Amino acid sequence: EHEDTNLLLQPLLEGRSQGAAAADGTQCPSVAVPRNSPARRDCLVVAVLCFGNLINFIDWFIVPGILLDIQKYFGLSDGKTGLLQTVFTLCYMLAAPIFGYLGDRYNRKIILGAGIFFWSGVTLGSSFITQSHYRIFVLSRGLVGIGSASYSTIAPTIIADLFEEGKRTTVLSIFYIFIPVGSGCGYMLAAGMAKSTGDWHWAFRVTPCMGGLALLLLILLIPHKIQRKTAAHRALSISGMIGGADEKPDVYRATRTSWCQDVGSLVRNCSFVCSSLGLTAMAFVTGALGMWMPLFLYRAQVVQGLVPPCLQDSCNSSNSLIFGGITIGTGILGIIAGAEAARRLRKINNKADPLICATSMFLSALSLYIALMVAQTNILSTFIFIAFGELFLSVNWAVVTDILLYVVAPRRQSTAIALQILVSHLLGDAGSPYLIGAISNAIQARNVPSLQWSFRSMQYSFVTCAFVGVFGGGFFLLTSFYVEEDRKEAQR
Repeated sequence: EHEDTNLLLQPLLEGRSQGAAAADGTQCPSVAVPRNSPARRDCLVVAVLCFGNLINFIDWFIVPGILLDIQKYFGLSDGKTGLLQTVFTLCYMLAAPIFGYLGDRYNRKIILGAGIFFWSGVTLGSSFITQSHYRIFVLSRGLVGIGSASYSTIAPTIIADLFEEGKRTTVLSIFYIFIPVGSGCGYMLAAGMAKSTGDWHWAFRVTPCMGGLALLLLILLIPHKIQRKTAAHRALSISGMIGGADEKPDVYRATRTSWCQDVGSLVRNCSFVCSSLGLTAMAFVTGALGMWMPLFLYRAQVVQGLVPPCLQDSCNSSNSLIFGGITIGTGILGIIAGAEAARRLRKINNKADPLICATSMFLSALSLYIALMVAQTNILSTFIFIAFGELFLSVNWAVVTDILLYVVAPRRQSTAIALQILVSHLLGDAGSPYLIGAISNAIQARNVPSLQWSFRSMQYSFVTCAFVGVFGGGFFLLTSFYVEEDRKEAQR
């Protein structure tokens, strides 16, 4: 069931309409407005998609929220601990192109529902894995990543189809607010369940219930098919060339490009390539911070003598709760600020979007570097600069997606999002949690084992994130040189 509309039919349609008017000397009649408000339906669809995105990112960050407990339970080094998030992200990114291909060609509602059902079931099953089956636990995280890929790839394209460019940034901002909100809730849910039950396994038994509710809402409230609201589609509907939801012109099928052709076109799109590399740097930094920051803060507090080393079964989860709160607050504020800045600055500068992304990446890198340097002496200052670092990172989420949606033609958007997911995770957060852990292991191996070097090894490995953030800002600057030309090409 193809969902795209064929922009190449527009000239044919215009000729047909003009011919009909000339034949009878009359204009086409006005189209009656349906009684069921499309705006209300669109709002319900967005609400369901946002709820699914919330659950998606809660599942992403349950493991980092109870990382110290999991590390102790399975007896893992820093390197093996980082492997958990790396496997999740690898499976996520490898599955994304498959779902991008399917999303451009088949019914997206069915794909979304299957993804929610799959990742919720696997998450519930992982809560029963025992201490001797660490490899099965790693496998379960990979399977959850496959389910999550179906959602992250397809949901933004549905929003793009429902709203025109003026409103799309605002709606995407609302959708992407649930990335930091879900991430922060993941930390807080995991830490709260582990603390209240005394068993970290219970952290994996809440989101499957939420996933069941999301699946029910998806079935009841989202239409079976959502067509692309391009000018060509609206004109085709009025003229009667598209009579019903399942009817598609044969000429559209004949002009369908292959996946290889779509990818070939995308890699020649300089704005898409450069912004994707900028997003890759963002993913590297956020992946490392999301996985290791609560543990880093705990080690900093141990070195300062603020908390004792964890020797009991259930470790102190206050850092996960605080970091989760910071993630939620800075995420909401950052995404809203980024969307509003983009809306205002676009009026005076057509390159505003990539310039906003570049500036925020440079400021985030500086804030994170300062946070790392003051961590051994002042934990409050560390929290403050971490908050600024996350705030500036969050500015970019909706803006980067909007750049993609207006520099890529509509019929290639699912493929473009899937390719961007593949690249950003392959070179970004697929490797950064493991890389940070591996560097930390190497530093500890060269020094006498101590609490001091346990902290310093993580501190030094985290400096990598600050330098990667600077490179990300540079790629967004490059995007600004090409964005105007690529935007016009996509519109043509």
